Formats: sequence, C-alpha cells, structure tokens
Amino acid sequence: MKKLIIINGPNLNLLGKREPNIYGSLTFTEFLDKVRVKYSDVEIDYYQSNIEGEIIDKLHEVGFNCNGIILNAAAYTHTSVGIGDAVKAIETPVIEVHISNTFNREEFRHQSFISPNAKGVILGFGLQSYELAIQSFL
Repeated sequence: MKKLIIINGPNLNLLGKREPNIYGSLTFTEFLDKVRVKYSDVEIDYYQSNIEGEIIDKLHEVGFNCNGIILNAAAYTHTSVGIGDAVKAIETPVIEVHISNTFNREEFRHQSFISPNAKGVILGFGLQSYELAIQSFL
C-alpha cells in the first residue's frame, strides 16, 4: 500500500471559511474524507501547521519513510528558504500544490522556494490540485 502525506501550511486550517471566492466553501477535513474514500487503497496522512519550523520538522520526520509528500506551504512557499532546503534534503519526492493559481495573484506569489526542489508543481485547480498530486504518485 502506498503511503502519502499531505502537509498544509499557514491559514489552510481556515479552508471553508477563508476567502471562499478563492478557496471554496469545503473544509479540508470534508475534502480529505472524500479523497480517502476514493483512494482507499492508499494510506493518506495529513498534517497542518501555521508554524514554519513545525513544517520543516514534519518534512524531516516523513521525508525518508513514505512514498510521496504533497506540500502546500501556503505563504511560506514565497518566503521560506528553510522549507525549500528541507525539501531538498529529504529523499521522498514532493509535489508542490496550490489551490489558487498563484500567477494570477500578487507578484510576490510568483516566486517559490520549493519548486526548484520539488518533483512537480500543481496549482490553480482548487482542492482538486491535491487529488491530481495523489494521482501523480499512483
């Protein structure tokens, strides 16, 4: 059985409440429940933190013992050299995911410290971006 983990960064705990015009009205828990049923042959773990160092610690913890990491570092994507370095330091392939098309947003969101070290990047497909990342590991 494949083992994947989704790691979400800051403010993504507010999905379903936060800017529904950009992020939709579904909570991440509701979405994750549906995805786990659809991909019942895959173990899908989940972790969310608003704290940069905790995201780095989680990458270190899982980065050598699962089949894939789906990472939405949110705002840290554009600011955290440390998270980018953590992705580079681990063995498990990482797919960088964004719910919105970051290139349709503010200029500072066009820069990613994760992309150069990621297996791939999926953005702009809403919560389906996560599902596309799961499919990329199957």
